[in-house]
Amino acid sequence: MRIEPLPRASTAMQSVELDQAAATQKQQRLFESMRSLDSLLVALSGGADSAYLAWAAHTVLGGRALAVTALSASFSRHDREQADNFVRASGIRHELIETSEFDNPLYIANNADRCYHCKDELFDRMEGLASARNFRAIAYGINADDTHDFRPGHRAAREHRVLAPLLDAALGKTEIRWLSQRAGLSTWDRPASACLSSRVPYGTTVTPELMERIDRAESVLRALGFRQFRVRAHGELARIEFAPDELFRGLEPALSQQIVDGVKQAGFGIVTIDLEGYRQGSLNSLLKVK
Repeated sequence: MRIEPLPRASTAMQSVELDQAAATQKQQRLFESMRSLDSLLVALSGGADSAYLAWAAHTVLGGRALAVTALSASFSRHDREQADNFVRASGIRHELIETSEFDNPLYIANNADRCYHCKDELFDRMEGLASARNFRAIAYGINADDTHDFRPGHRAAREHRVLAPLLDAALGKTEIRWLSQRAGLSTWDRPASACLSSRVPYGTTVTPELMERIDRAESVLRALGFRQFRVRAHGELARIEFAPDELFRGLEPALSQQIVDGVKQAGFGIVTIDLEGYRQGSLNSLLKVK
C-alpha cells in the first residue's frame, strides 16, 4: 500500500500523508451508496466538499442528480462566482434557489444555533423543490473531519432526513481534496469557505447590510492577492485573520496601508490584523459547548 504526501499548492492544502488506496476505496463506497438512489438533490455551495459531492452524484446518477445553490445575503458574490464556474466546467445540472433565513428572528439573533436555522431554511426549500420535481433524496457535503467542530446545521440535516454521503463514507477533507484533484476538479485546492454570517460574533445581530459590508471588505483582500483569510466584524472594527503563510505579507507597511484604506472604504471604521492568523471556526472557540 503506497503512502505519500499530498501535493501542497496553497494554504488550503496542508502537506500530510495520504493513504491513496484507502481514499479510493472510500470513493468506491460513496459511489455504491449513490447507485442505490433513484434521484438526488445536492446542496452546492461551491466549496471543495459540496463540489466533490455534486460531481460524484453527477458521475453516478447523471441526469437524475441536480446540484442546488441557495442565494441569500450571507452568500458572497465570490462564492456564487465559484459555484457558477464549477458547474460550467463540469457540466453538472444546476439550479439556483433563494432562501429567506434573514426573515427568521432566530437566525438574525445570531446565537450559537444560527447555523441550525440556516440549514433548516435551506432544507425546507430543497424539500419543496424535491417534491415539485419528484426527486427522492437530498444530500449535503458534511465530511468526517467536520464532526470535530461545532455543527448545529447537522442537527437540521438529521431532522430533515438529509443524506450525508461523504460522512457515511468516512471521507475526510484531505481525501476529498486528493480525489477532487485526481478527477480534475478546479475546486480541489479551494480555500475553506463559510457563509458571511460566520464572520460575526455570536449574539451580534446579522443583517443584509452587515453582510454586504463584510463582502466588500473581503473583496478588497482578494483583489490584493490574498487567498485564505476572514474579515471578522466587531461593530465598527474589522479584525482580519490571514493564513500563517500570508500573515507577514499583510503586515508589510505599504500593503497594510492599502488594506486599511480599502476595508475602511468598505464601511468599517477601525481595521486590525489578528496576529494569531486564520483559524477555521475561531469564533466557535469562545463557546462552551456541553
